[in-house]
Amino acid sequence: MLGTVLAESGGQDLLDDVERLRHAVIGAREGTVEGKEITQLVASWPLERAKQVARAFTVYFHLVNLAEEHHRIRSLRERDDAANPQRESLAAAVRTIREDAGEERLRELVAGMEFRPVLTAHPTEARRRAVSTAIQRISVQLEQLRAAHKGSGAEAEARRRLLEEIDLLWRTSQLRYEKMDPLDEVRTAMAAFDETIFRVIPEVYRSLDRALDPEGAGLRPSPAKAFVRYGSWIGGDRDGNPFVTHEVTREAIAVQSEHVLAALETACERIGRTHTEYSELTPPSADLRAALAGAQAAHPRLMQEIVKRSPNEPHRQLLLFAAERLAATRRRDADLAYSGPQEFLADLRVVQESLAAAGAVRQAYGELQNLIWQAETFGFHLAELEIRQHSAVHAAALEELRAGGALSERTEEVLATLRVVAWIQERFGVEACHRYIVSFTRTAEDIAAVYELAERAVPAGRAPALDVIPLFETGADLDASPQVLDGMLELPPVQRRLEQTGRRLEVMLGYSDSAKDVGPVSATLRLYDAQARLAEWARANDITLTLFHGRGGALGRGGGPANRAVLAQAPGSVDGRFKVTEQGEVIFARYGQRAIAHRHIEQVGHAVLMTSTESVQRRATEAAARFRGLADRIAEAAHAAYRALVDTEGFAEWFSRVSPLEELSELRLGSRPARRSAARGLDDLRAIPWVFAWTQTRVNLPGWYGLGSGLAAVDDLDALHTAYQEWPLFASLLDNAEMSLAKTDRVIAERYLALGGRPELTEQVLTEYDRTRELVLRVTRHTRLLENRRVLSRAVDLRNPYVDALSHLQLRALEALRTGEADRLSAEDRDHLERLLLLSVNGVAAGLQNTG
Repeated sequence: MLGTVLAESGGQDLLDDVERLRHAVIGAREGTVEGKEITQLVASWPLERAKQVARAFTVYFHLVNLAEEHHRIRSLRERDDAANPQRESLAAAVRTIREDAGEERLRELVAGMEFRPVLTAHPTEARRRAVSTAIQRISVQLEQLRAAHKGSGAEAEARRRLLEEIDLLWRTSQLRYEKMDPLDEVRTAMAAFDETIFRVIPEVYRSLDRALDPEGAGLRPSPAKAFVRYGSWIGGDRDGNPFVTHEVTREAIAVQSEHVLAALETACERIGRTHTEYSELTPPSADLRAALAGAQAAHPRLMQEIVKRSPNEPHRQLLLFAAERLAATRRRDADLAYSGPQEFLADLRVVQESLAAAGAVRQAYGELQNLIWQAETFGFHLAELEIRQHSAVHAAALEELRAGGALSERTEEVLATLRVVAWIQERFGVEACHRYIVSFTRTAEDIAAVYELAERAVPAGRAPALDVIPLFETGADLDASPQVLDGMLELPPVQRRLEQTGRRLEVMLGYSDSAKDVGPVSATLRLYDAQARLAEWARANDITLTLFHGRGGALGRGGGPANRAVLAQAPGSVDGRFKVTEQGEVIFARYGQRAIAHRHIEQVGHAVLMTSTESVQRRATEAAARFRGLADRIAEAAHAAYRALVDTEGFAEWFSRVSPLEELSELRLGSRPARRSAARGLDDLRAIPWVFAWTQTRVNLPGWYGLGSGLAAVDDLDALHTAYQEWPLFASLLDNAEMSLAKTDRVIAERYLALGGRPELTEQVLTEYDRTRELVLRVTRHTRLLENRRVLSRAVDLRNPYVDALSHLQLRALEALRTGEADRLSAEDRDHLERLLLLSVNGVAAGLQNTG
């Protein structure tokens, strides 16, 4: 269908050029075409044609990704068998724990389970919103085509509409013309909520409900609690982003509230209209009659209208009244509005209990229960808005305040932010915004600073309730984390907050910067050690600890399958609670389709339950003790190899030349600058563009560099293989590296690296790549990369040649820009060249499905 559109739009010549490049890159993979032939082909096209070909391959990947999603959804449906639950599902976890630990322990684990995904402002989604919307429309038509009978008019119409939508996708600009602002990012996240998250949450809880008691599902109070709570940094994360202001934070929570109240109102009205139970057949309870009487007294005209539409249907009347109150809450009509979600939930439970008492249990615990779950999960704020700021900003602000002179604009902004937090709590409740994360926490004074600033910002007695969360990001900070927490416990504001929360504390671990700091292998082990030490610290201090994992989408930022990540955590560090960032392209990938979102939440839920069991923890503890010495030797050698590369003089400048790093800002991915400061060194570069740029070069260095040297330091391959089989952490490390290596292309990577004019660095990187690839295969005993992951391996193998096509197009542009050839072009051709580069960046991101 895309070929048809290309021929119609750009002529047969365009389609022929696309096909020539497609066959050439496939031939190169098969060994029948040399790379220089592809380089010559790409160089032979005018820049305008090269740009069109790049756009064609980018659109192709959008369609391929969609086709894969639909295939995955079909596979999930085919494997959906209540009698034989899918592996890594809630039902599978329930069955295993029930058999191994008994019913009592199962109920205890389910009651304590928490999953807190946090949508972040990290801008790694390369697609425009218009492109994502077009893809969603194509998705609808693809579903229509699947449902239609072969040869029917419905099938013909679905095909016609598909072509229409693909044609529109082709004609839609892939690049943003304006830089996103933080509120654009908020609205983008709201699309995921509106289209998927709100509706899928009760489906997940219902799956757990059925797993716990298949016969009683929908007939009794559910033993499945609402265990998911969403958070958001979008509009709250101001670390290094001057565009996130207190006004933006205030507007972000208002946007969130508008969306969730509208969703609850629609659902409540829809469900209310269906509850046509006749009062003589389903008599209302005394509490329901009292609630209706109170509504009649307070709002006689509104109730008169509702009763007129629903005579002798008291359950319907109260639900429709509740929908009206939600609308009033959204409009800020204080006379009718709810004071908060608990008041709304109280009305729903009055209806539910009345129905159950009257024998209408299916009505009590069916759709009405779904609405209760939604209200419990999202409240009136949708997702808890979390604030993040750098510790140095707080220190500077306090210094100014203590000096008593004029305050800088930045300090005024810090104080205004804390006032907005207080306002949010007054308006939406403490649950809407009470977590304040301090980046680069080094000492307990960094935590104390936030509490002191809050006291100075807000009049006495009105200061917001705050949980100030330390974020440990570098290797040294991770090592020192227990000492920092010891200091925190001595702070009076922390002591008071612990009393209020039942001694609950949260600590965030940064995967991105730790990996950029010490390399992927050392970061993995240091994070594991930090988790183990923090879990032990929590036990010793009677603290209920939640570890917040700041994981990225890409492997170089702690990404990879979330469920495997949970199972690889240090024993005792999860304990039924898992909080993690959901970033950029990961949000769209995990929440773009309801079936996939459902599967993702179930997989994490399964892992949280399983890793909290005594048997899994015992096996992990034994494996860690047995193989820890081995891992330390690997980490030491891997760290030395990694630092030897990045500490080389001129490395940062070389990296900027071999990758499209400096051009990434032109993609306008998000509101956030690529660097924390005006400096140009590697240290101030954010982890996201660091990983994104390496992905574009087809090197994927942050996902594997140093591992080969680390494995080479151990001369016992049998011991390494045993560790791979028995220690989840080591298995996860090698599996993730294997995936990263599979998406690396040595031949194309060599061309990028050559742009830096430092052959010794090129040799250093490629030698480590060869060593890592060889030893990973020997340790895993695989004959090829991803041998044990057949579906993923097939997908990568099919995609790689098409990614190669975009890489060749990108190299044409990058070589012209780096060699000075671009300076001799006309303004028009220079513009074509730069847009070719950006289109290819967009396409490679879509093809590899990893950005930052």
